[in-house]
Amino acid sequence: MENSGQATSITVSQLNRQVKDLLENGLGRLWVEGEISNLTRPASGHLYFRLKDESAQIGAAFFRQRQRGPTIGLKNGNHVLVFGKVSLYEARGDYQLIVEQIEPAGEGVLKRRYDALKKKLAAEGLFDEDRKQPIPELPQRIGIITSPSGAAVRDVLTVLRRRFPAIPVVIYPAAVQGDAAPAELIGALQTAVRRDECDVLLLTRGGGSLEDLWAFNDEQLARTISDSPIPVVSAVGHEVDFTIADFVADVRAQTHSGAAELMAPDREEWLRSINAIAKRIARQGQRSLEDKAQSLDWLSRRLIAGSPAARVARQQDKLREIRGRVSAALRKRIHEQGSKLQGLHNELLQVSPAVRVQRSISQVAEFRQRLAVTGRGTVSALRHNLQVTARALDAVSPLATLDRGYAIVTDASTGKALLRAKDVKQGDDIRARLAEGALVATIRDVIDDND
Repeated sequence: MENSGQATSITVSQLNRQVKDLLENGLGRLWVEGEISNLTRPASGHLYFRLKDESAQIGAAFFRQRQRGPTIGLKNGNHVLVFGKVSLYEARGDYQLIVEQIEPAGEGVLKRRYDALKKKLAAEGLFDEDRKQPIPELPQRIGIITSPSGAAVRDVLTVLRRRFPAIPVVIYPAAVQGDAAPAELIGALQTAVRRDECDVLLLTRGGGSLEDLWAFNDEQLARTISDSPIPVVSAVGHEVDFTIADFVADVRAQTHSGAAELMAPDREEWLRSINAIAKRIARQGQRSLEDKAQSLDWLSRRLIAGSPAARVARQQDKLREIRGRVSAALRKRIHEQGSKLQGLHNELLQVSPAVRVQRSISQVAEFRQRLAVTGRGTVSALRHNLQVTARALDAVSPLATLDRGYAIVTDASTGKALLRAKDVKQGDDIRARLAEGALVATIRDVIDDND
């Protein structure tokens, strides 16, 4: 007979499936810390082990497709951090942890703290490039924040002395490892900022494990670096090591020696550059002096050419030229008059009374006397004519005309003598030759005889 009050039953498979859903949906993914035991490596490549602590244990499965790297280093007794989800193996009803990632327990915790702080500070913009300050090309003083007894500071000082020994260095001592290190590093950095005696600061230490470098992952130290008005170079650990200080610093150097090379220029290269600049300046100065000297010579010549003395000299040259032309014209005129006088004399000889003397010997004496008288009269007349001609010549001489207050007027541009007022127009330049000197004038008005 059927018992109507009996509870509804489910199968074992259904029960395990419900438990599996509750475990996977209720807990989600999480980190579990424990020690590996009973590790097995079947041919499938999956890993199975027990994860235990002092009082409990849980089975774990690390499937091959989830493995991101070699797992040969895993062995029983390893203290690890396991990331995954809790599930149930339905076939056997075994509750287990499905592993997605395994890390060594110590570094794993620090790594998560490191990633969380890095993400936080990045979101606040402390790593942004526009916050970075440039490193001076030639710092007046370099500050080093580190342990004064470490190998890093000795390497840095060696490189600085080799590259540019003239740059002074100030060491701000601080612990670089241990619980007290973050506070000492912050204090040293604040001291350097307060004293404001350096142009750039180097925060450095040698290599080590994540725990050894942990002081440089301190949040307060990162914020102090970010707030520093002095550029900060970070060189912590080896090339593969990255700390929060590296990200927030203005410059991250892969090694402390590399940081020293970044901060101090090469002395030899600097000297070569200075010598090259000095030579360029000297050449430029020499060229400038030569250009100025040439300009001065040119201006001096212009000044001399435009001086009153030069103008007077040019006017004197022109006056001498005019005098020469006038003298030549006068000589030519006198020569022409002499030739004419000689012609008259020749004509006089042709009408001589010698023929008459030959026809009348009896009248020779009379004719001779008359001829003498006539000759003297003729000579006197010729002398008189010559004097008259000379006076006429003097009367028509340009120089005599000038002495009477007249002037010889010529076109100033062509030198042609001006005879009519209409040969020029208003605004033309003319030249008037006087008895003494000359005048240059500009036509203001033209008056024609018809006007």
